[in-house]
Amino acid sequence: MGCGVSRRGFLQAASVAGAVTLAPVTFAEAAEGRTETKVLTGRFEPGTADFVYLPVEVPVGVSQLSVVYTYDKPAVPSGTPGNSCDIGIFDNRGAALGGNGFRGWSGGFRDRFSISRTEATPGYLPGDITPGTWHVVLGPYTIAPQGLNYRVEVTLAYGPAGAPYRPNYPSERTRTRGRRWYRGDCHLHTVHSDGRRLPSEVAAGAREAGLDFITSTDHNTSSSHGAWGEFAGDDLLIMLGEEVTTRNGHWLALGVRPGQFVDWRYRSRDGELPEYQREVHRSGGLCVAAHPYCPWVGCNFKFGYAGFDAVEVWNGPWTWDDDAAVSEWDNTLVESVRGKGSWLPAMGNSDAHNPGQTIGLPQTVVLADALTRDAILDGIKAGRSWIAESAGVDLSLVATGPRGQAAGIGDRLAVAAGDEVAVRLDVSGVPNGTVRLITDEGQVFQQSLPASGSGSVTWLTTPAVSAYVRAEVRHPLADGSAGAPALSAGLNFGAMAAMTNPIFLGRV
Repeated sequence: MGCGVSRRGFLQAASVAGAVTLAPVTFAEAAEGRTETKVLTGRFEPGTADFVYLPVEVPVGVSQLSVVYTYDKPAVPSGTPGNSCDIGIFDNRGAALGGNGFRGWSGGFRDRFSISRTEATPGYLPGDITPGTWHVVLGPYTIAPQGLNYRVEVTLAYGPAGAPYRPNYPSERTRTRGRRWYRGDCHLHTVHSDGRRLPSEVAAGAREAGLDFITSTDHNTSSSHGAWGEFAGDDLLIMLGEEVTTRNGHWLALGVRPGQFVDWRYRSRDGELPEYQREVHRSGGLCVAAHPYCPWVGCNFKFGYAGFDAVEVWNGPWTWDDDAAVSEWDNTLVESVRGKGSWLPAMGNSDAHNPGQTIGLPQTVVLADALTRDAILDGIKAGRSWIAESAGVDLSLVATGPRGQAAGIGDRLAVAAGDEVAVRLDVSGVPNGTVRLITDEGQVFQQSLPASGSGSVTWLTTPAVSAYVRAEVRHPLADGSAGAPALSAGLNFGAMAAMTNPIFLGRV
């Protein structure tokens, strides 16, 4: 075992925005069958950069690189964040923003990882341990007032490289055809980030939930991409993605290329986000703002919605932050009909991590021509979708003009401003639920469903009065009542059971 090396006092010039790089650590030349460990210690004070890079000079002949890290967690006053530190690694191709050197990230979920040509710890990419300067990355997420003391062990094993890893990527197409509504969950985690389900378990859960498609979105890594191929099929399209987890909020890169890495090492004030949105769009994928009102550190979405294709307004079981997200999203619809830019479709996903968290609660139901990556993403981007708490909930929303013209969710009914429009909503699967119709004026209609959970409502308006109409279906409140609009005491409505994207009314 090599000697300990103190990292105090070795700060050098920053090479990445919001980061510092320490002095390099070197290892001996290769000796087959030998291992060598260096111990790196240091301390972070409050106000340390978001990312600290520990360069490691890797010699020729290394077959495996392993890292173990620890940091202290002193007691802190109530309400004060304690120590939390993430970890990852970049290889000799470089650690610059958007570069090719990414080899893995596990955040704060693991205290160790190993990489070889044949295999790697989930969250990390198998491949050759190429000689040159690698960078272990520490991300001090929160630092206690007392500071954060860390210890990093880097171990190199020398010897034959072994057989190369063979990824098994899922197909972007299935043989399922026909224009219909397909159900999916586009925010799911596995053991490749901070989830406790294997990819096989996620795929099985998706089928059990009655889903047609899912997207793999582990935090800040593409390592699971090559594991999904054997679990996809004509009954389940599996798309590849990443939850881009920054210090100013999270966003989903949906439908990216196999193995595509999307960088996360920036804040909203850095101005770096548009480049990574363009990168996702160049690959044919979508950018979705995730759980914008999540109250956890780093989860509140601070980037604004410019350049995004959709916003995740419903994340997991319905809570107050989902209500806030829907209210803000509805305000963006009003802005769009005032000519303040294009409208942003809503979607919902489970964000399921662990057993006990329900895959497909909620799910986005998308009108698409086929069960393929391109067709599903086109439907999401166009807003031809609605959100349900489960496959047991179904609905239809249609607006019809005076001459039989009809438009569905995400479309525009191009009739004159004074033409009468009939809006019809059909619902099933929500016993004693409350149907709400909402326009740019707010809620304009409310009706309760019977105990069977099925019912139909029709409401009349004109484009001069209503620029758009969308529907919500809510569960009863805890006391069994239907709920009522604003000015009522306490919660106005029960948990969401389903909601739609809007139908726009009138000629542009």
